[in-house]
Amino acid sequence: MRAAPPPLLPALLLALAAAAGAAGSCRDKKDCKVVFSQEELRKRLTPLQYHVTQEKGTESAFEGEYTHHKAQGIYKCVVCGTPLFKSETKFDSNSGWPSFYDVISPDAITLTDDFSYGMHRIEISCSQCGAHLGHIFDDGPRPTGKRYCTNSASLSFKPAEKSNAGEGSNSTSPAPTGKAEL
Repeated sequence: MRAAPPPLLPALLLALAAAAGAAGSCRDKKDCKVVFSQEELRKRLTPLQYHVTQEKGTESAFEGEYTHHKAQGIYKCVVCGTPLFKSETKFDSNSGWPSFYDVISPDAITLTDDFSYGMHRIEISCSQCGAHLGHIFDDGPRPTGKRYCTNSASLSFKPAEKSNAGEGSNSTSPAPTGKAEL
C-alpha cells in the first residue's frame, strides 16, 4: 500500500501548475513591446519608482504623489509613457493609493494572478513594458465595480490641455516634479 503524500505537496503542486499556466506580464514572458535595460531604468527612475515598477514593490499608504491628486488629465505609465487612466475615473477609495474604476483601454493593462503573501490578488501591469502598477479589486464604484489600486510611483501625469482661444502660444509646460516622466 502506498503512503499518502505529505499534506503540503498537493497544495504546492496546484500552485506550481497555476503559476505555469498563468498569463503573466509581458516582462514575465519576455515579449514586451517596449524594453529598457535595467541600467537605463535605474538611471532614469527614482529608487521608489524602480522598486515599485521593476521589483513589484508597494509605496507606503497615503504618501504617494497622486493619492489626493485632483487635476484633470491622463495618468500614464512612468516607465514607458503608455496612457493608462483618465482623471474622470479616479475616485477616493480611502485605501491610501490612487484608485480608478476604469482604464483608458482594455489593452493598456495586463491582469495576472498574484499569490504572494499567502493570498490571491490580481496584479495589474503595463501591457507595453510590463511595469508593475498595483492590483485590481471588485469593490469599486459603478459602472464597473472595479478598483484599480495603483501606486503613485508607477504613474506620471499629463494635465489636460487648456483651450486658449485667441492666444498664439500653446507652449505652457508643467513645473518639474523631480520624477522621470515620458
